[in-house]
Amino acid sequence: MPSKFLSPVLTAAALVAMFSTTASAATATNFVQAPGSTLVFATSYDGETFTGKFGKFDTKVSFDPMRPDLSTIDVTIGLAGTATGNGDRDSTLAGEDFFNVGKFAQATYKAKGFKPLGGNRYSTDGTLTLRGVSKPVTLTFQWTPGAQPTLTGKATLKRLDFGVGGGDWKDTSTIPDAVAVSTKVVLKPAN
Repeated sequence: MPSKFLSPVLTAAALVAMFSTTASAATATNFVQAPGSTLVFATSYDGETFTGKFGKFDTKVSFDPMRPDLSTIDVTIGLAGTATGNGDRDSTLAGEDFFNVGKFAQATYKAKGFKPLGGNRYSTDGTLTLRGVSKPVTLTFQWTPGAQPTLTGKATLKRLDFGVGGGDWKDTSTIPDAVAVSTKVVLKPAN
């Protein structure tokens, strides 16, 4: 083989080997939720804004800053024990017209692929399953790296898409359809 041809072939082979080594070095880190995490929602009733806090939720994140398109988030939300600071409202939320926790004890949110927005900000298009209904929901979040990284995010969902607020509660002049959800998830490396 002529040496003029051999040199570009060797160079290409070296570049491929170098790229393969670099690509394999970038791997995702798996995280689980740590204490200090919160998941809340905000809406209003007859024009009065109120917030609610989910009593229990569990988050798993697989994150690779070099390949955010392969990163994932998996959240399981326990609906029983959701608290708004008003006992009557809390029992109504747990009932059949809203979360129906007797039949649907959990909700889930699963997403794959984070889109960089700049400055450690990302968005991901995931699927929320609530009351047996699965719909797309976009989560935008800030990723704060560190020994215990933090994911601070927001999403807006339409409650009626999931059948939350049936019967007389369907009236959006009493309770808006759009519900704001926000979270701060403190993470630690998975064992």
